[in-house]
Amino acid sequence: MRSLGTRRLVMVAGLAAATAVAFAGCSAGQVAETSLKRPSNQGLNEENSNNTVAIRNLSVSYNGPEGYAAGDSAPLEVGLYNQTSQPVTVLISSRQPDASLGKNVVSGTNVALVGGQPSSPSSAIPEPSGSRDAAVPETSNGPSGSVEAPSASPSVSASPSVSVSASGESPSPSSNGTPARIELSPLGYASFLPGDKQSLQVQGLSGKLLPGMAVNLVFEFSNGAAPLTLQAPVGIPLSPAPRESPNPSENQEE
Repeated sequence: MRSLGTRRLVMVAGLAAATAVAFAGCSAGQVAETSLKRPSNQGLNEENSNNTVAIRNLSVSYNGPEGYAAGDSAPLEVGLYNQTSQPVTVLISSRQPDASLGKNVVSGTNVALVGGQPSSPSSAIPEPSGSRDAAVPETSNGPSGSVEAPSASPSVSASPSVSVSASGESPSPSSNGTPARIELSPLGYASFLPGDKQSLQVQGLSGKLLPGMAVNLVFEFSNGAAPLTLQAPVGIPLSPAPRESPNPSENQEE
């Protein structure tokens, strides 16, 4: 026969075990919920053929369920990272998509840089030592139409081979902005985000561009990498749209 003290010890031990199991279950539920969360940026990530330039979070800025009308300009969101110790120039254009992509992919007449300078993220791809120079996009200043990074040598300027598109034609000038020719200094980068002074825009859309669709883009590189064709998807909203009342009369003012 157990004494009163022994029974109390058994009850205390049982209560402690039950509490531990309850906390473990709660913790497991929190971990499972966290694992289901998705990153806020749903853009496209890709590298060029020789892995010298990384393209990150490529997408078209979301502007609502109505999307963009034919002929509109659609701003792009993207980060370009030079992963080499040599300067690289990236030329971005748009062309008619292959018929196999269907009607959900449209094109633009041109891609242009509009406004001031692009933003530079606070951190980029880690490098062994030293700091990373900011990317220097080309502008219309100067005879050659380029601006060199302060720390870069004259070889930073784009070579003649990147002044033409993949089809062999010179990029058509834009009535609003300059052709999207972006110079990346050694281990440099450039990013284009909503709210920046300078935006990267696909102009003259060939058709409606709605959520769930994409725009066809061509990336060309001055270092001999093969042209890269990507379909930039329309971004998704970071918060759900407000719900409409199921009773239409509630939305009408008396």
